[in-house]
Amino acid sequence: MELREFFSEDAVKLELEGTSKDDILRELIALLQLDEKNDAMLFKMLKRRENLGSTGIGRGIAIPHCRSLVVSKLRVAFGRKRSGLDFKAIDEKPVHFFFLIVAPPLEVSNQYLPVLGKIAQFSKEADVPERLLALESPAEFMRLLEEKGV
Repeated sequence: MELREFFSEDAVKLELEGTSKDDILRELIALLQLDEKNDAMLFKMLKRRENLGSTGIGRGIAIPHCRSLVVSKLRVAFGRKRSGLDFKAIDEKPVHFFFLIVAPPLEVSNQYLPVLGKIAQFSKEADVPERLLALESPAEFMRLLEEKGV
């Protein structure tokens, strides 16, 4: 299993516009192209998850994630905010890179936790934050995932 199998260029946004945690979550959800009702339901689920503790894992990276009936299979999205945003990350630094993961409650393939782990592993590589900041296109994001072999 490789991360790039789960991402598509149309679910990558390199210029997030939001100025709050809620704005960013809504922008990431929009990348999944669900309907309005499912967007709202997913937003509630992600907010509930964030209230348990921030998904900001440090080094400028957050991985908002949840299980929800709004998807029939695991879905992921990536967003970047160059200027950073207070996301209440564990290192108390601004977050620039957001990896959204949404999986159905019952998932036969059971890829939710492995994908979460692979994103965390990818994020820990020394050059990754710098490389993510330098991306010029969604295609470059896909190439970076492929190059890293995650």
